[in-house]
Amino acid sequence: MIQLTKQRAKEILKAVGGQNILVLGDVMLDEFVWGDVTRISPEAPIPVVDVQRESVHLGGAANVLANVISLGARASVTGVVGKDRAGEQLRSTLSQMTSQDGNLVSDESRPTTLKTRIIAHSQPVVRTDRESRAPVDSRIEDMVIERLQAEVPRADALVVSDYDKGAVTPRILETILPLAYKRIPVLIDPKLRNFKSYRPATLITPNHFEALRMSNSEEDSDAGLHLAAKRIRADLNCDAVLITRGARGMMLLETDSDPIYVKTAAREVYDVTGAGDTVIAALAAALAAGATMLEAATFANQAAGIVVGKVGTATVSPDELISTFED
Repeated sequence: MIQLTKQRAKEILKAVGGQNILVLGDVMLDEFVWGDVTRISPEAPIPVVDVQRESVHLGGAANVLANVISLGARASVTGVVGKDRAGEQLRSTLSQMTSQDGNLVSDESRPTTLKTRIIAHSQPVVRTDRESRAPVDSRIEDMVIERLQAEVPRADALVVSDYDKGAVTPRILETILPLAYKRIPVLIDPKLRNFKSYRPATLITPNHFEALRMSNSEEDSDAGLHLAAKRIRADLNCDAVLITRGARGMMLLETDSDPIYVKTAAREVYDVTGAGDTVIAALAAALAAGATMLEAATFANQAAGIVVGKVGTATVSPDELISTFED
């Protein structure tokens, strides 16, 4: 297990305050309906949820941005929304958080991705998704590329948050990644559909299921994931691969030598919603601030351990993060 002292974590967080993180990806809204279950429906064997309250949070790539800002850095997000109520709400929330939403592209042919979760007694009951997973057309690609080309020179790191909802396409990646990689860390939270287009990149962060699929492997063990990481590095020629493994922590492979294992920092797991967003946001912030890859992995692991202890889409504050490190 890699150790990061409280003093070093404070140094990284202080440096994070001067960084500007650019996020590209599938923006969405996470809607939560909170209530209690006291009876079963007479119409079907399903619980009846008595709604107590509702809340809406930034999701997907927008949640990556929220996590970056919560850690103290500046950030902007480039993505695609529909011309609908959810899109307007997403724009409004981003404007309040960043004083700008000009990097969002409107596409009237598709809905804004909206995930609605019904929570009863702090436990998820059901989730509904309103979305389109079709890739955006060339006109939208042109607009996304234009915005990214303007933002990359002002950024200290680029995060690609690919949720496979169509806003991240091979053409966008093949245009922007070489431009960004020349000057800043490029971090990618991947999906299988665009796998071959994630190059060049500083760090790829699949979860263990994604890593096995991307490497055509089935062995979900230390040895199997080590082999998967080696194959991903070879296929993409990326600098490093960080595999998130849930309760088993993380595995980092930077070179052809043995991987480094980072033990999970979670004390109690209530909800893993958005944990991957927190991980890549913390990684990007730390790398932009000058942390080593190992330091950034430990930094992100501690952040993830906090958010999984919260119900719903959540972020981490600097004080919360510092409190998890030992003197």
